[in-house]
Amino acid sequence: MTRNRVERGLSHIWLPYTQMHTMRAPVVAESTDGCVIRTADGRSLIDGIASWWTACHGYNHPHIRQAVEEQLHRMPHVMFGGLVHRPALELATRLSALLPGDLERVFFTDSGSVAVEVALKMAIQYWLNRGVKGRTRLLSFRGGYHGDTIATMAICDPEEGMHAMFAGALPDQIIADLPTTPGKRAALDDLLARQGHEIAAIVVEPLVQGAGGMVFHAPEVLRALRDVADRSGSLLILDEIFTGFGRTGTMFACEQAGIVPDIVTLSKALTGGTMALAATVARRHVFEAFLSDDPLHALMHGPTFMANPLACAAANASLDLFECEPRLEQVEAIRQQLETELAPCLDLEGVKDVRVLGAIGVVQLERIDDLNALKDAFLSEGVWVRPFRDIVYLTPAFTIRPDQLSRLTGAICKVLARKTV
Repeated sequence: MTRNRVERGLSHIWLPYTQMHTMRAPVVAESTDGCVIRTADGRSLIDGIASWWTACHGYNHPHIRQAVEEQLHRMPHVMFGGLVHRPALELATRLSALLPGDLERVFFTDSGSVAVEVALKMAIQYWLNRGVKGRTRLLSFRGGYHGDTIATMAICDPEEGMHAMFAGALPDQIIADLPTTPGKRAALDDLLARQGHEIAAIVVEPLVQGAGGMVFHAPEVLRALRDVADRSGSLLILDEIFTGFGRTGTMFACEQAGIVPDIVTLSKALTGGTMALAATVARRHVFEAFLSDDPLHALMHGPTFMANPLACAAANASLDLFECEPRLEQVEAIRQQLETELAPCLDLEGVKDVRVLGAIGVVQLERIDDLNALKDAFLSEGVWVRPFRDIVYLTPAFTIRPDQLSRLTGAICKVLARKTV
């Protein structure tokens, strides 16, 4: 792509999470291969974050590419209203078999935020359909992130700078501390004793609060939330958009707690980072609350491109790879390598914490004064690493080679040792 075409394009594009007035020229990606992004200026960058945690099998996996190509020849898209198709039916069946318990009804959307919106809508209408009035509020947790749409912003951390300016325009939801200590568990119990009758559902990211700073919590926290949800009568929604499909070391994070949520949301790695697709999956009793002779009891939601056949074909191919290639073993190997190779960062000035869970490695700093300079420093080392807030993190593809992962961890240690952040 010529420089003139790039410059013309940049004068018309609006980039995410970017102050366009002061932005630096973005990197222009030309092609991808495995764990490498090739740029228009001839660089090859090792990708440390798998394109926002989606490309779990690396880029351009031939099995996924072949499945999408074959589906493209048959049928690229058809509306999912009054029509169904094999790729979606197969995918729904496979997801239901993989998920724990009776999570068996799959509603497809095309982004994680919308999947969460649908989950919230399901939870509120679940009570309305049962004739229960007043259970219209949602309980979520400080440090949480669930999307950028209006409803999902309302259940994100209210102090989180990205959404704080919308406070007066958002629905008033209930935000609490995760019950990570006995004191916080007692506070949550007290809150539910007072307001449990208002709460349609409790919403949480299991094991890892991702965009909130890669903050980890133990499986016991999820068991506590399952317990308080059962005692208060609320539904429990697990947002597994980041954690699903092996990222934390098990296929789904909830498996490590041995619990079954009432609703779970999935996206990101669902298609192996190939196509936009998301899913909201409900347990049997949730679905049954929508069965009625009254048409108003139906779930009135339907994204135009829901269950897109190309995306469903990619997702089925991705699940094939989890079945025939050793993805979870690869995640364990990545965990061990991250623990070993990021540990030296603890000795660096300005480093507050180093933590690893599955294929997630985090170096938390006291602060980052110049985020753009830090990003540029990683580019100069030939790696694609995107720090945010006060953390530098890695969420690589599960197929990354050990030498490529060492390039990433080595770059982090080297850049942070310069004390330029």
